[in-house]
Amino acid sequence: MTTTSHVLAEIDRRTDDLIRLTADLVGFDTTVRGAAAEPARDEADLQEYVAGRLRAAGATVDVFTPKTGDLPVSPQTPPGLGFDGRPQLIARFPGTGGAGARSLLFNGHIDVVSAEPRREWTSDPFRAEVRDGRLYGRGTCDMKGGIAAAVVVAEALAALGIRLPGDLLINTVTDEEWNGAGTLASVGYGVRADAAVVPEPTDLDVVVAQRGILGGTVTVAGRPGHAEYPPGDWRTGGAVNAIEKTMPVLTALRRLREQWAEDPAHAHPLLPPPAIVPTTIKGGEWWVTYPASCEVALDVTYLPVQADGGGWASRVRHDIERAVREACADDGWLTANPPRFTWDTELPPAEVPSTHPLVRALTASATAVGRTPRLLGEPSWTDAATLTRLGGTPAVCIGPTATRPDGSPTLHTIDEYIEISDLVATAKALALAALDMTAPAAAAP
Repeated sequence: MTTTSHVLAEIDRRTDDLIRLTADLVGFDTTVRGAAAEPARDEADLQEYVAGRLRAAGATVDVFTPKTGDLPVSPQTPPGLGFDGRPQLIARFPGTGGAGARSLLFNGHIDVVSAEPRREWTSDPFRAEVRDGRLYGRGTCDMKGGIAAAVVVAEALAALGIRLPGDLLINTVTDEEWNGAGTLASVGYGVRADAAVVPEPTDLDVVVAQRGILGGTVTVAGRPGHAEYPPGDWRTGGAVNAIEKTMPVLTALRRLREQWAEDPAHAHPLLPPPAIVPTTIKGGEWWVTYPASCEVALDVTYLPVQADGGGWASRVRHDIERAVREACADDGWLTANPPRFTWDTELPPAEVPSTHPLVRALTASATAVGRTPRLLGEPSWTDAATLTRLGGTPAVCIGPTATRPDGSPTLHTIDEYIEISDLVATAKALALAALDMTAPAAAAP
């Protein structure tokens, strides 16, 4: 048997263990925090569990709690964000070395979105259950199954006595579902490789591009007054309805979104057009009072071509604010009291060329395990962007089940699941990619 055949057979032999490991990871409640001060859950326990397995397989493992000052300066995370109770993990399996050997990083986030409303689940979301060839539970596909696959690959290689030419690294992180702080902290800690794979759920397709994300709030001012009396003239102290004054703002945002979608410069072959989506609205103080303010939360997605020189959204922010300002120019109140923007979460877009050796290796490995991988773009965002943009490590995504048979997503849903066949196929694809990518470039098939 060839080395490849031995590795694939070893992963087949470990299928039950792969399922159990995924189920064990699901059992740790690592629901993502929604605010900087929110207390930790089971993140530390999960990281120690993974560390124990990787150490037993021969890795050098560092479980570290980042300090606030260790984070690279960026608009990605809120000021003062801490990591108490939320450590990061980096494990290294040293390669044999030699000229041209390349290191490969597997990166995965341990946090999951909320399982609420839990009463809607068929089974306990934190007690994974096998039914009809699927493993159900919160995080099975996003992305504890991908992490389990990476761990089992490393264990299988070690059990077979295979040392790759280049180093194999495994990095498990927190906070991806919020702002990517864990991978950002890992980059600040020095985590680097020649290439990286993030086994996010992709249906074994290869995701090479993703949009950036910008979050913010636009606040429109009004002036309170009794709603059952005529408001009077605002110039002489009359009431102003902030909710009604928000309408031209929303119209301007919709028109800008439409302009972006129609702009040929934004016609990306793999990504949807950029978008501005108002997601929440809050206005008013009392049902018989003209509202004194109205706030609209915005979710903005933008393309790599729209990023500024540093990869961030300064130009996008400028375009949005200008569009709103111009729309308010004919309104006396809004000219005198312009809408105020507050920008917070900002996540960079990224793209790895389709010609990159990692893309070729993953396409070949997915094909070798019986899939027909497509090159895709991610409409949302993953930690691959942080690794690519800020870490100097070209990173792409390939992983297990992402959609149900009807095309709807399995991640972030009630009764989240992973196809067990996808779980095994992901492990095999990662193993083949590791054999390929860590070899010297001239010797790689």
